[in-house]
Amino acid sequence: MCQNLSCSSSFAQVFLFLPHRTILLPNPEVGRAKEIRYQFFLGVWVGSRSGRAVFVLDSVVGLSGGYGGYFYCSHASVYLQYYNLTEAPFDITPNPRFLFYSAKHREAFNHLLYGIRERKGFVQLTGEVGAGKTTLCRAILEELEGKYATALILNPVMSPEELVKAIAIEYGLPCNGLDRLDTLAVINQFLLQQVERGQDTVLIIDEAQDLTDELLEQVRLLSNLETDNRKLLQIVLMGQPELRDRLNNPRLRQLRQRITVRYHLPPLSRVEVSQYIQHRLEVAGAKGSPYFTQPALWRVYNYSQGIPRLLNAICDKALLAGFVNHREKIDYGLVGRAVRELEGSFN
Repeated sequence: MCQNLSCSSSFAQVFLFLPHRTILLPNPEVGRAKEIRYQFFLGVWVGSRSGRAVFVLDSVVGLSGGYGGYFYCSHASVYLQYYNLTEAPFDITPNPRFLFYSAKHREAFNHLLYGIRERKGFVQLTGEVGAGKTTLCRAILEELEGKYATALILNPVMSPEELVKAIAIEYGLPCNGLDRLDTLAVINQFLLQQVERGQDTVLIIDEAQDLTDELLEQVRLLSNLETDNRKLLQIVLMGQPELRDRLNNPRLRQLRQRITVRYHLPPLSRVEVSQYIQHRLEVAGAKGSPYFTQPALWRVYNYSQGIPRLLNAICDKALLAGFVNHREKIDYGLVGRAVRELEGSFN
């Protein structure tokens, strides 16, 4: 972790805080370039006394030379100015602005919207770790904003009573001091009021593969809240492929039979990986630079196997390596360096 420290002198003193010790990093002379290798990436001094340095992350592997003065640090997106980018293109946070609608992602998006708008009751979306489910979920929430009352449960590892209360809190309902039965009554009243207003209500549960059988049964009971002609609550279960295995358990057949819309989100193809990288660079403000060569794209795909989270991690490190080496062309070798750093290998 790095900290920016203000200082009235021409240099600011910066400390790199490590898990077991603190290191003071010396500043190279003005105009002199110097590399410092980190556990996960290379840092290099850029600019003059009022410039910036590039030092974050968690451990120093080697430090050579000694100069007077001290660095001050910026955040991890140190290559943005060099490449004239407005924001980090390969951040791993689920920002729907960066969502790349591959054919499969568009199909998944449409399945979710169909299940919700047609009041199918239950919708199931599965995909491998890092496949883009949470980003897709954020895009769905943006699409539903203002038209539906929505609740998103990101961490469903809790007791049934806690789950019911968490759902009520997400809808902004008062539940302090209420037991599970009373909280359910509050939720039911809220759902009926939503019907009177002509609005539907959606509950999205992420990481649903972590739900216990007891919690899954509680979710099924929530779906029983209905009128004579419509479901009061549309429920979306999102999770890893293990969710499908869980729902195949005979004990959960009542819940499985109620899920009428299902979709599994596969990884990106080799062609889509190239389109994905270009899309995110353009959203971040790239104007033709930086760019990945075809061998580099092949190596990115070979390492990530089309999983967006891994794509983001390796492309972010590759851009940083390109910045350190003053290259706008990200080639096979730079991607190889990124792979080694992600794997913790510095040989």
